[in-house]
Amino acid sequence: MTSQASKTWFITGASRGIGRELAERILARGDRVAATLRRPEQLDDLASRYGDRLWRHRLDVTDTAQLDTVVGKAFADLGRIDVVVSNAGFGVLGVAEDLSDDQVERSIATNLTASIHLARRVVPHLREQGGGVLVQMSSMGGHIAFPKFGIYHATKWGIEGYFESLAREVEPFGIKTILVEPGMVRTSFYDAAERVPLSGPYQGGPADTPPPPVEDMPASQSGVAHATIEAVLSDDPPLRLLLNSDAYETVTSALRERLAAFEARRDAAYAADAEVTPKPF
Repeated sequence: MTSQASKTWFITGASRGIGRELAERILARGDRVAATLRRPEQLDDLASRYGDRLWRHRLDVTDTAQLDTVVGKAFADLGRIDVVVSNAGFGVLGVAEDLSDDQVERSIATNLTASIHLARRVVPHLREQGGGVLVQMSSMGGHIAFPKFGIYHATKWGIEGYFESLAREVEPFGIKTILVEPGMVRTSFYDAAERVPLSGPYQGGPADTPPPPVEDMPASQSGVAHATIEAVLSDDPPLRLLLNSDAYETVTSALRERLAAFEARRDAAYAADAEVTPKPF
């Protein structure tokens, strides 16, 4: 059962990919969208089609002062925001050793720190208005890991833990949170990602494999956007929304393997409760 009442959505990273898809579908539904992106003119076509139902503002999510200003202005201008979607992201593909310090820091700043700061700034507004939904775009990469995606996985595993804690903190205020965890989606994310050439020691190893072509990825951005909107509008939004067949099969398999490995070492886990007299190994 879903709610059909008109809502107002705030979306970061609305210029392309899932963010853009969400904005288009939400506006077509008759709702209002507050879209933030580095270049607001990229949504001129939607502005001409939907008029004042589209609120736009320039935002670099890594600029904390700007983030604070834009969030405050959006709530002030629109009166109420029912759904906040943290979608802005940045990709770097390369083995850990080959990444530059700048690439590591920009990845964390965009994919993790900015999402944390956005949540911290919208929660007081959502609490004051009596509730809302906070959606964080995560990934199946928040549960599993592949070579060359290490810094991306670090941010997604990090935001998963943050939202696991945040969800319990804000539930008493009528605020729901959703971690959207798609598989490999056919979006421009992979085209825009920075690719770092493999250094000599890694050539011919596990990391020396090309990513799958975008056209071979099983998930569509339209399917992810539709499922996300459906979850938001449901009477009981899920804490985690694992999407696409590849994500379901890969993540559930990995979790079963992880649980089996833990259970195999159960005796060692319990034995560590006891005080042990040090002895040489």
